[in-house]
Amino acid sequence: MEILISACLLGLKCRYDGHSAPAPAVEELLRRPGLHFVPVCPEQLGGLPTPRESAERVGERILTRSGADVTAPYRRGAEGAAALAARLGCTCALLKARSPSCGSGRIYDGTFTGALVPGDGVAAAALKGAGLAVFDEEHLPELLAYLEKGEGT
Repeated sequence: MEILISACLLGLKCRYDGHSAPAPAVEELLRRPGLHFVPVCPEQLGGLPTPRESAERVGERILTRSGADVTAPYRRGAEGAAALAARLGCTCALLKARSPSCGSGRIYDGTFTGALVPGDGVAAAALKGAGLAVFDEEHLPELLAYLEKGEGT
């Protein structure tokens, strides 16, 4: 099974701050037979540099802390991630929690205070719209249940 995964979860230094966000539980998944992980950073795919100013979703727009509108590169990256997933036959994605790009179910509220609201990041929404099941590193049991049921194969 092909699984799209946020590159930062694999230890690649592509986050806005130039760091990664490796998750030990994700490392265990990498050793499971039959799973193939396709790393992607939608923000870089959309043309944003690393490091870059932090950004949060405000309605349909993505704004940096200083107020710059970076919606267009976020959308390009989301479209690119969905195209990559389709081309490689990915049926699900494991994305970085709370991100304005990859967050699934809960994202930062746009005030840069750490407050969370219900919602999806731009790439997570695009992938869901393309029919992929989307999970984050904080909900690995749900991903494991999805894999155990053999969904997406």
